[in-house]
Amino acid sequence: MTLIGGWVAQRTGDRRHLVLGFAAGLMLGVVAFDLLPEALHQAPEEVHGVPQALLMFAAGFLTIHIVERAVAIHRGHEEEYAEHSHGQHHSHGRPSEQGRSPDQDRGHHHGHAHGRSRQDAERHQGVGLTAAMALVGHSVMDGFAIGAAFQAGTTVGTVVAIAVVAHDFADGFNTYTITRLYGNNKRRALALLAADALAPVTGAAITLLFTISEHLLGLYLGFFAGFLLYLATSDILPEAHSPHPSRTTLLCTLAGVGFMWLVIGFAS
Repeated sequence: MTLIGGWVAQRTGDRRHLVLGFAAGLMLGVVAFDLLPEALHQAPEEVHGVPQALLMFAAGFLTIHIVERAVAIHRGHEEEYAEHSHGQHHSHGRPSEQGRSPDQDRGHHHGHAHGRSRQDAERHQGVGLTAAMALVGHSVMDGFAIGAAFQAGTTVGTVVAIAVVAHDFADGFNTYTITRLYGNNKRRALALLAADALAPVTGAAITLLFTISEHLLGLYLGFFAGFLLYLATSDILPEAHSPHPSRTTLLCTLAGVGFMWLVIGFAS
């Protein structure tokens, strides 16, 4: 199911804005209907009147926000520097104090800016890889949940397994989409998709060795929910609407939320 989800995301072509809108809806649905309720159930203890799971939710949101802003601020300064350099050369129209011609100076600044912009692109790609790896980590925990549920009983394990398989389509879809959205090449996206497909099996196998406490699992789910919410609302939705601001994109987002509602409802 994970691989099928990635295959569908790969085959979208010029309907990318619709795919992004649907992916954002899937992510919002996962956060609202799956991750947060489970996190609150497993980590309900409060710190100064707020459940620990929600504190981790805010921490996850702010962590990815800080990472992205660090890249964006760097890019903004670079653009400001490049504009300032061009303004100097065009306004004065004379060689620099070091004896170089305006074209030589301009070429020097262009080369420097190009190197800096390449660093920005690599950092931007790193955000996408981090997000995709977080999805893979979540899939490991899905497999862990399957193994732990089967330890509690065959019936419980079967229900949990069905729930995980049902939303693995969304996991594969989102893993491929997020990786490509941040400028990573197809090979990386497919590698992470394969890792995401193997992750639940790995997680289930881990339960043969040791178990993780419900409390720690709840904290992790809360953090991951904040992480996903930021990606959905601050990156994917704006990207979906920027080239094609249409009602169809909005309908795809609503369809994604509704789809996850149905999946969680049938699985529970």
